[in-house]
Parts: sequence; C-alpha cells; structure tokens
Amino acid sequence: MKVVLVSAVALIDADGRVLLAQRPPGKSLAGLWEFPGGKVEAGETPETALIRELKEELDIDTQASCLAPLTFASHSYPEFHLLMPLFACRRWHGIPRPTEGQTLAWVRPNALRDYPMPPADLPLIPILRDWL
Repeated sequence: MKVVLVSAVALIDADGRVLLAQRPPGKSLAGLWEFPGGKVEAGETPETALIRELKEELDIDTQASCLAPLTFASHSYPEFHLLMPLFACRRWHGIPRPTEGQTLAWVRPNALRDYPMPPADLPLIPILRDWL
C-alpha cells in the first residue's frame, strides 16, 4: 500500500483557540474539518511543506523554528496509508484567510469534537486538548 506523507498544523491563537479549515466542495472528504496543511512533496521536509502550504492556503508566513512537533496520525484509507505529523504553531505573520475556497473556524480545544473530521484527524483531538 502506498504511504502518503501529509504535514499538518494546529495554529493556536492568543486565546488558546485552534484554527480548523473545512474542505471545499469538489475535494475528497468535502465538508469535513481538518487541521491546515498538505502533502509533503519530493525534496521537502514536513516543516518546509507546512510553511509552503500555510502560505498557499492561508496567506500566512512562519518559520521552522515556530513549528513544534506535537504528535502524528497513522491511518489506512482504502487507497493509501496516511502518515501525518501534527505540529503546534503559536507564531506567524499575517492574518489567516482562506485562499482556496475553504471555510475557517477558530475553535476552543474542548469544542473540536463538534466539527466532523476525517478519520485520521480524530485521534489527534484528545492529544491536542490535553496539551492545551
């Protein structure tokens, strides 16, 4: 089975809320909420992929030194196996704005379960809630 490496981030604002993005219509798992991020391309580290994805998807800038490894997800979908490191980030430049048609929501950690998420993201919620 093919292994796909995807890097994700829990952006945490000054009020302790976490940013979620809703997958837009036309994408797989459309309508579900997820932590921002994306596929790690050839030649990229998970950190550089995340920095690139945050610029492309949310128009914000950050640095590898602002990305703290928190946990990871390992989940088998029918077509591939997903390996997804989750980083925590509290420092970035700019105001997150949706650039790819997604909806954004700042969510309190204890309300993360109120947002339907892909199966791979679900085990990350209790770890994130405990950490925050």
